[in-house]
Amino acid sequence: MVLPFQQPGTVSGDVDAELAFGIRSRGEGVTWILPPRLQEAVDRSPGLRARVRGLSVGAFGGAEVERVGDPLYGDLLRLASLVDAEVALVPIRAWVQAGDPGPRVRLSAALIHVRTGRVLWYGIEEGGSFDPDDPRALASAAETLARKLLWYDGSGGPDGHRGTT
Repeated sequence: MVLPFQQPGTVSGDVDAELAFGIRSRGEGVTWILPPRLQEAVDRSPGLRARVRGLSVGAFGGAEVERVGDPLYGDLLRLASLVDAEVALVPIRAWVQAGDPGPRVRLSAALIHVRTGRVLWYGIEEGGSFDPDDPRALASAAETLARKLLWYDGSGGPDGHRGTT
């Protein structure tokens, strides 16, 4: 399951839609449960008290997290029970980072095994150097994140090696 960005920041564009496009265009054979479908499941089960936004992701801002605890763990477990998911992609933050030769959009996200709360992967990925209002700024960051997560699709992983499935 893919959650919406928890801290979408002031990045120009729809960060959730760009990430959805990036991951759907890679990783054939993966069943993606995207934020709109996840929200529909939550709306159909109000007694479960699950939510997709405003999750407690602050721990990822300051330390290496190997396993998430409550309240994030409980939220992910409840969400996963609604859609029968084993892994959650939790996009955490989107922001513009000044740099040389120019500003870049950065995205942070975590991949979490929902039954154990174990963080399988956490990363901060950045796109190309574009004007922050240029749609390519966010699109390139989302593509970089998708490529990092789905390195095994045959296009070469983060270190240039092709993965096998």
